[in-house]
Amino acid sequence: MLLQNKLMKNIISLLGLLLLACPVIHSQFNKDPILNIQNEDKKFLNWGYYLGFNQYDFQFEYETDVSQDILVDKSFGFNVGLIGEMRINDFVDVRFEPGLLYTQRILGFPGFDNEADALREVRSTYIRFPLLAKLSTKRFGNWKPFIIGGGYAAINLGSNEDSLEDNSSGEFRMKKNVFGYELGFGIDFYTEYFKFTPSIRGVFALTDELVRDADPNSPWTGNIAAMRTRGIFINFTFE
Repeated sequence: MLLQNKLMKNIISLLGLLLLACPVIHSQFNKDPILNIQNEDKKFLNWGYYLGFNQYDFQFEYETDVSQDILVDKSFGFNVGLIGEMRINDFVDVRFEPGLLYTQRILGFPGFDNEADALREVRSTYIRFPLLAKLSTKRFGNWKPFIIGGGYAAINLGSNEDSLEDNSSGEFRMKKNVFGYELGFGIDFYTEYFKFTPSIRGVFALTDELVRDADPNSPWTGNIAAMRTRGIFINFTFE
C-alpha cells in the first residue's frame, strides 16, 4: 500500500511537470479557440500510435520478517506501440494498445560480502496487450481530460524462465507470462492536423513473477513469498 501511494504521488508530480513543459499543451487553453478536427471523436474506429518512457520497480513479500529489504535500482526504459480505439458513446471508448516495452532493474540482495553475489541485473523486454476503458469528460475547446484503466497480459522475452541455471550460477529468472492492471489519466489535445495525448499510468502486476532457485533455502529466493512488478508509464499518443 505504501508503494502504491508513492507511485500515485510520483504520477501527480510528473503530470504537473509535463503540463508545464509542453508548448503544444499551453496553446490549447486559449479563450474561445478555433475548434480543430471537430469530427475526430465521432469515428466508430480510430487508430494511432504511442511513444513513451517508463520506470519499473518490484514489490516484494517475504515469508518471514527481514531486517533488510531487497534493494531495487531503477532506471528509465521506453515504450512503443499501436492503438485501436472503438467508440461506445461521447464519453466512453474501448482501447487496445499492443506494444513493446523495455526496462532494466538491478537487485541488491543483503547478506553478501561480494558484489558478484549481491547484485543481479534484470533486463526485461515485454510485449504487452492491454485492453482498457477510457472515460472522458466533455470537450473543452481543444482539450478533453480523461481517466483510463483496465487489464493487460504481457510476455517477458527476457524472463530466463526455462534456463536450467539459477542464482547460484548468477542467473536471475522470472516468469514469462504476466497479468496485471493499469490505471491512469491524461488529456486529449486537438491540434490542427491530429490529436496529441500525453498520459500517465500506474502499472500493477498481479502475477508472482519470481522463478525460485532449485535450493528451497536459497539466500536469494528462499525467503521471497511473492515478487510483483510496479511501475509508471508516461505515454505520448498521436491519432
